[in-house]
Amino acid sequence: MSFLPPLSVLDLAPIPEGGDAATALARSVALARQAEACGYQRYWLAEHHNMDGVACSATAVLVGHVAGATQRIRVGSGGVMLPNHAPLTVAEAFGTLATLYPGRIDLGLGRAPGTDMATARALRRHMAGAGEDDFAQEVQELMHYLEPAQAGQQVRAIPGQGTRIPVWILGSSLYGAQLAAYLGLPYAFASHFAPDLLLQALDIYRRSFRPSARWPKPHAMVAVNAVAADSDDEAAFLATSLQQRFLAMQRGVRGPLPRPVDPADFARMGSAQEHAGAARMYACSAVGAPDTLRAQLREIVDRTQADELIIAGAIHDDAARLKSCALVAEVAGAVASA
Repeated sequence: MSFLPPLSVLDLAPIPEGGDAATALARSVALARQAEACGYQRYWLAEHHNMDGVACSATAVLVGHVAGATQRIRVGSGGVMLPNHAPLTVAEAFGTLATLYPGRIDLGLGRAPGTDMATARALRRHMAGAGEDDFAQEVQELMHYLEPAQAGQQVRAIPGQGTRIPVWILGSSLYGAQLAAYLGLPYAFASHFAPDLLLQALDIYRRSFRPSARWPKPHAMVAVNAVAADSDDEAAFLATSLQQRFLAMQRGVRGPLPRPVDPADFARMGSAQEHAGAARMYACSAVGAPDTLRAQLREIVDRTQADELIIAGAIHDDAARLKSCALVAEVAGAVASA
């Protein structure tokens, strides 16, 4: 494949070192507006809980906030962690969003809790709905609430019924690929932090896909960390914020998005084992000036045959983050017209 597929943005609303949650949420609005101006297809917000470094716990609230601050771009969840919620509650929340912003809302669903087990219990108060069979059943229950109500249906999502919000399955394992294929749904792989099973999952999804009314053929989205700047050195410097975060996660440490450091200084942080773990998490990344970025993104698309890329860019400086968003879009346009 010699061109880039449509681009979207994945935002975890990272809290930058020296900032707070209000800073993170203001940055999200600014990035969404930039993404819309640059022609990105979607702007998705993740769900995480009890984490010092991200401000995306109330995903539906953030989706509504971003949708209200933009005009055309699709806005959705990347994703709602369904074990944390009753399907009817999600259908009502996103049905309300789809009613307020018709034709602009996506609903990505994940099976992981997006937090630790103690917080998961606090969210749902019990651990039912955490198994694979439970997740599949709850996805189908949720989709049922978004269809037109049937005669005699006792439980309805109001708003929600009849909205038929596009539902995506998200995952970083083979199970999500199997479920998305079985249900005939689009699939998004979380390769921005867990790329090990990416190619195997995509192969299973495509080989097993059962066409559905809305999706006659498979549609796979691949998540990529992308950091663009005027020079390779500047991009490598900016990318050390995310690399430091991945390195700290090897020790179970989370916190605000660190300020960038000289790459040589980053190389001296932590142990060799920690760097190996961080490098595995960081493997699906494209970092550099436009020409470098173009080649790296081309390689990822050629390798995965992705139908869509969703760009995650955890950059500490807000101006650099907005510029990176614009540069990635320019690269995509240049490749598409090549």
